[in-house]
Amino acid sequence: MPIQKICCIGAGYVGGPTCSVIALKCPDIKVTVVDKSQERIDQWNSEKLPIYEPGLYDVVKQRRGENLFFSTDIDNAIKEADLIFISVNTPTKTFGNGKGRAADLKYVESAARMIAEVANSSKIVVEKSTVPVRAAESISNILTANTFNKPNVKFQILSNPEFLAEGTAINDLLYADRVLIGGEDSAEGHAAIEELCKVYERWLPRKNILTTNTWSSELSKLAANAFLAQRISSINSLSAVCETTGADVSEVARAVGWDSRIGPKFLQASIGFGGSCFKKDILNLVYICEGLNLPEVAAYWQQVIDMNDYQKSRFSAKVIESLFNTVTDKRITLLGFAFKKDTGDTRESPAIDVAKTLLDEGAKLHVYDPKVEHSQILEDLTHPQVTEEPEHVRKSLTIHSDPYEATAGTHAIVLCTEWDEFVSLDYQRIYEGMMKPAYVFDGRKILDHQKLQSIGFIVQTIGKRLSRNSPNRVWGSKAQI
Repeated sequence: MPIQKICCIGAGYVGGPTCSVIALKCPDIKVTVVDKSQERIDQWNSEKLPIYEPGLYDVVKQRRGENLFFSTDIDNAIKEADLIFISVNTPTKTFGNGKGRAADLKYVESAARMIAEVANSSKIVVEKSTVPVRAAESISNILTANTFNKPNVKFQILSNPEFLAEGTAINDLLYADRVLIGGEDSAEGHAAIEELCKVYERWLPRKNILTTNTWSSELSKLAANAFLAQRISSINSLSAVCETTGADVSEVARAVGWDSRIGPKFLQASIGFGGSCFKKDILNLVYICEGLNLPEVAAYWQQVIDMNDYQKSRFSAKVIESLFNTVTDKRITLLGFAFKKDTGDTRESPAIDVAKTLLDEGAKLHVYDPKVEHSQILEDLTHPQVTEEPEHVRKSLTIHSDPYEATAGTHAIVLCTEWDEFVSLDYQRIYEGMMKPAYVFDGRKILDHQKLQSIGFIVQTIGKRLSRNSPNRVWGSKAQI
């Protein structure tokens, strides 16, 4: 039977955009996204969605109420569905066996148990969440063990990992490089794979849809994120060499990227990678390798994480050292708090690490980000894993809705997110309102450093030694940027 109704358990960064695009491209399929959080579902049904993603609202607005629905009625959605996506969170475990490395599958297990309890007809169940290798086997065992008294209810488990980049998720869905579907090597498994292929074929060519066994699909997701993060850590390691030798990491990256065997993507040096996937998935891969008694492989991938941590701490140390080796009671502005531009997501954002270091050193922090909610910034910086003194953070932190207010009277600007808005700010105006000497630390290499220096800023960036400002510099210069 062709798929007529789809249920997605989990209304987050994966489930919401994915199912919205499916609803857009498959208007004859009813798509219902369910979640236990009434607040989150209310946001999906409002004019302000719970996540910011360019183009997402337009897609939701087109199909919401037509064939796209957001609901907390999980049971009914499961009963109706022919195919069920599991798109719940799979965070890193914070306690117990595998703490700090293994994926916590409690939400996946909970979703599987809900499906087993409620389902009264056969279903295709699809892993959309990023999971360890052989997680599908665990889901299958849960479903089978809990439906032994339902002989007419059968399940086929597929792996269909997402390869979305936040900030470009809608484009990634509409024009996907590839869709990966893994399933059981049996007649039933092949039939289930074919049904999901038919959904994606409504807007993607068949040649872009790859089919594998389940285990290869699960490992491919972890491997893809590990390879991308590895490229970032590789160029960031070279940025430290460039600063010491006088080379320019951007020129090195361009030269390397012109090699057709390597390519230019993910070779932009910065303060480090963030987001919900890279660190979590690499740590998961490390844990799997350790469990398979492959310590050399585990150590190899662990180094990608270690280099990312080193880059963030190195950048923070540069800020403190440049400000006469102390930031106590100095007002410092963080421009950007999201882990990358075009998203409001702050998970594993390098800005959190930089902010923590500066706050621990006694700085008065002023933060501006165009899309991150003020409450999210405060929640991140007062989290127990970030500080043991939340009241100190509250007293030392000011969150702004305007970049010019955020920079007024401060000693330094620390740019942590590559928002396009930051390139076009009036830096002459900003300079005149700052304490002197005025510093800019460009952690994303997006600003015109020469023009900033012509205004009077002392500028530092990643992977390049900038010539110092003239000692005869008059701080009140009216030079324009």
